[in-house]
Amino acid sequence: PEALEPFRCAQPARPEGDPQPLPYLFDEQDQQHGALDIELEVLLLTEAMRDKGQPAQRIALSSTKNMYWTVAQMVAHHSVNGCSLQPGDLFGSGTLSGSSPESLGSLLEITQGGKQPLELPSGETRTFLDDGDEIILKARCRRDGQASIGFGECRGRVMPA
Repeated sequence: PEALEPFRCAQPARPEGDPQPLPYLFDEQDQQHGALDIELEVLLLTEAMRDKGQPAQRIALSSTKNMYWTVAQMVAHHSVNGCSLQPGDLFGSGTLSGSSPESLGSLLEITQGGKQPLELPSGETRTFLDDGDEIILKARCRRDGQASIGFGECRGRVMPA
């Protein structure tokens, strides 16, 4: 937690007309300093790209600043009914898309539901993932004057049924 301190920020304002969270999910301190600015990068490596020795293509660059809930709010909501949350448990935050086209967080959004194929440097297009496609997720905190913190990468390849 101490290493992430320089990357804390205010929770973005909720959309106009959005109801305020219930009291157990709302804390002024958390709203002012509970969000984190972690850069999220998604890359795609197709089988053809791998065969040609081409690097993975970045398809999205977003940030956890786009999260609707802070981590504290997710933990509170998850555990309020007695769920036995354990160290190492993973949370699924949902897609963290930003407002710009390059910050859209899923192929469904990037391709407008498959209507506009994503063009790759290999000459291929994608509307959805194909067998052999590999998705690479990377996360990093960076800010001028601070040491960069990397979280490593997570890779997954779509295998044939």
